[in-house]
Amino acid sequence: MTWYQDGRLHFGVGVEDTFVPQTRPGERALDEYELTEHYEHWHADLGLAAEVGAEFMRWGVPWYRINPAPGQWDWSWLDPVMARFAELGIRPIVDLLHYGTPEWLEGEFAHPDYPQRVAEYAVAVAERYADTVTDYTPVNEPMIHARFCGELAYWPPYLRGEEGLIRMVAALADGFSRSQHGIAEALGERAAFWHVDATTRFVGDVDGEHADKVRLLREQVYVVEDLVTGRVDAAHPLTEHLLRHGFPEDLLDRLRAAPALPDVMGVNYYPKHSTTLVQAGPWPTGGFVEPQPTRDDGVVGLEEVLRSYASRYGAPVALTETCVTASEAERVAWLDDSVALLQRLRAEGMPVVAYTWWPLFDMYEWTYRHAGTPREASLLSMGLWDLVESDHGLLRRRNTVADAFAQHTASDRVVTG
Repeated sequence: MTWYQDGRLHFGVGVEDTFVPQTRPGERALDEYELTEHYEHWHADLGLAAEVGAEFMRWGVPWYRINPAPGQWDWSWLDPVMARFAELGIRPIVDLLHYGTPEWLEGEFAHPDYPQRVAEYAVAVAERYADTVTDYTPVNEPMIHARFCGELAYWPPYLRGEEGLIRMVAALADGFSRSQHGIAEALGERAAFWHVDATTRFVGDVDGEHADKVRLLREQVYVVEDLVTGRVDAAHPLTEHLLRHGFPEDLLDRLRAAPALPDVMGVNYYPKHSTTLVQAGPWPTGGFVEPQPTRDDGVVGLEEVLRSYASRYGAPVALTETCVTASEAERVAWLDDSVALLQRLRAEGMPVVAYTWWPLFDMYEWTYRHAGTPREASLLSMGLWDLVESDHGLLRRRNTVADAFAQHTASDRVVTG
């Protein structure tokens, strides 16, 4: 029996780990570990997770820092972090690709060697920490990657349109599959793979003038996961669309022949952002420039996406990111409501194995990359600890959300442990 299938709902946290080091005029590098000073405070930060009873942590490796040149590795920062996880007894679910590539990889995800390079990196990490780390997420939120890098031209390699999107989908799916198979070969049966998708629901005028686009987007939400799990065959609703826009047919065959299946299917759900409200009129560009309107459907939306992923992929499901950017009282209310939903679904027989509050401490909005303001102007109040500016750097200040989270972790262990 695997650790996450012992009959309990396991509680964990995450540290925001977006890394986009490349810049061009008008942009700044986006490294959340640098912005939150996690590179300096990692030892104490991991202790905060233990303080509130977190059993696991979704935590990312900064690929661009540990792999500074082709074939070169610098483990000097990462080694003690991994040792700290073992010391605390917190299980890391290692996020290998949470946006961004090394700066030496010209063209980033569009480089023809990207799939091989990311798999090389994944195997190097897995082999180095084979004695202590078994749980991996090969690619976090692959469709956000694909849209931001391949359709909206916000992140490198700054492609646009449907061809750009499909090119990124192909590269990410190829790298995802190679990484998982490489790790599985390195770790054998001990390896556990947590696939993690951003969830997007569409409500409102879904049958109106944008009905065709909504149907396409509803399928695209799943497309990378469908590809890596070998589900995209001749009967799949997106096969013709993918091939028409440049998806390599031989890659489609290869992915179908060697599925990379999830041991846990993770969904990221934010009640204020995960439901797109479709309205009549011009379709918004999306992203940062012209964001699409959203609707807060609360736990109703969360239940829908959990049921959808559980039935579609036939694996245990986990809530791998959730929170609200709001007051402490609102955050506590969402924590309580969302935990109650997961417990109800478990009681009804759904294999929900984990709950993740994201992030452990506040983070900085991605728009920091395109802003000229100090970092504090981009602060998002989301965490169990507030980030507070001081003359000595960022302080971590525990808030009432941490107290509520700790009560949930303690209660679950008393009742079902």
